[in-house]
Amino acid sequence: MSSDRTLGPWRAIALAILAVNAVVLGGWALVAPASFYRSFPGGGRSWVSIDGPYNEHLLRDVGGLNLALLVLTVAALYLRQPLVTRLTGLVWLPFALPHLIYHVAHRDDLAATSDKIASIGGLALAAVLALVLAVSPSPAAHTRH
Repeated sequence: MSSDRTLGPWRAIALAILAVNAVVLGGWALVAPASFYRSFPGGGRSWVSIDGPYNEHLLRDVGGLNLALLVLTVAALYLRQPLVTRLTGLVWLPFALPHLIYHVAHRDDLAATSDKIASIGGLALAAVLALVLAVSPSPAAHTRH
């Protein structure tokens, strides 16, 4: 990685636009999913609900989100830098924690106890690992006196 910390104006603008997009769309979909489903993008239009109850669009978005998390996670594994590792945990948290909370609140949707345990256990593991990565000190911090 380059030690040059200068973004340049176009990269800064691109990052700012992506950040605004993420907070508006991600925040809306996470906090008010029914509203997002019925009325995204707003202004009396509806682009999501037109796909119907089986929503290929949303499922492909979830697939893309998981693959984006994969890219970051593999990069962190390859780079092995504490800042990138912590960032990876922080990126996983807003996905893993609400996902876990949703399924804990809706665990009765699964009939078999084994399905409940496997589902909640896997989701809890992802949330805990994300939290550990986000807050754990770097290995170098353990060797300092």
